[in-house]
Amino acid sequence: MEHALSISILLLAASTLAPAQLISSHASAASSFSTGVAPQPQGKPVARVNGSVLTDRDLLREEYAIFPYARQHNGMIPTAMESDIRAGAMKMIEFEELVYQEALRRKLTIAPERLQRAEADLRKQYATSNEFQELIDTEFKGSRKLLRVKIERSLLIEQMLKTEINGRAYVSPAQVRAYYDKNPQQFSVPESYAIQTISIIPPDNANEQQLKEARKKADDDLRQAKLAKNYEDFGMLAEKISEDDFRVMMGDHRAVDQTKLPPQVLQVLQKMQPGQTSDLIELENHAYTIVRLNAHIPAGEQKFDTVKDSLRGSLKKQKTEALRRSLDTRLRKNAKVEEL
Repeated sequence: MEHALSISILLLAASTLAPAQLISSHASAASSFSTGVAPQPQGKPVARVNGSVLTDRDLLREEYAIFPYARQHNGMIPTAMESDIRAGAMKMIEFEELVYQEALRRKLTIAPERLQRAEADLRKQYATSNEFQELIDTEFKGSRKLLRVKIERSLLIEQMLKTEINGRAYVSPAQVRAYYDKNPQQFSVPESYAIQTISIIPPDNANEQQLKEARKKADDDLRQAKLAKNYEDFGMLAEKISEDDFRVMMGDHRAVDQTKLPPQVLQVLQKMQPGQTSDLIELENHAYTIVRLNAHIPAGEQKFDTVKDSLRGSLKKQKTEALRRSLDTRLRKNAKVEEL
């Protein structure tokens, strides 16, 4: 994973599901997320890297970088994803600290004017000076000096990664073409449908009254869905009212192989045009779904000119991740990393 270390992400510390199937047996919206309130980091140590302490503020910042949808759900992360996201975030903050320490070991520096520009850019993200001062008071104990230390740390990490990873992850047009020619099977696509969904799922073993309520909600949801004019409108609505797991991704399943769609959904999609929204489709266990068709993708071979840009990006990502893993392994070799 190519990891962009922007100043905003690094400083705002306090603040994939595979699209293979539509709906079989998803948990309800309420049970998909942890109960209770969003985490409130207190600066509690969670790890030490060569003696340097990393806190729950650092960890939460990285969890939100991995799963930004949490900010749209009161800071909550789906229960089923919590463990994996936390583990990934922990490894990343440890990696960042190792990279920072290596930058210091190499005596890398940031020019004063670059530091000033970065601070000014950060300041522009806040509507008022009071809001910016609140950040300094909350995160940096009221110290502008401490803020600049954090910004400098971010820039040093960015500089190290540019040298060790980004600069070495170049993929030439010839390499892209060679990969395409050697892997024709990867560019053979089945007939697929790119869809978004809004789903209504009654409780397990629902009684007659609960089934009536589910149907009433489904009818109301359908009326709202029919008013959605585009991908964004439908997606925002899905995030608010859908009860399947894809709601955290604007209801987007991306392209689904037609053989993996429920028959009753496929039958409807085959009669739709891109941009259209279906009527209610009843699924098993008295669940309902509303489908928006974004694209119908015929079976066939993707042409090189069609995929070359995305393929180049994918190959660069793979190369970037390989370089990142290699750097992480080298830096950890002689480091003392403790998770608390």
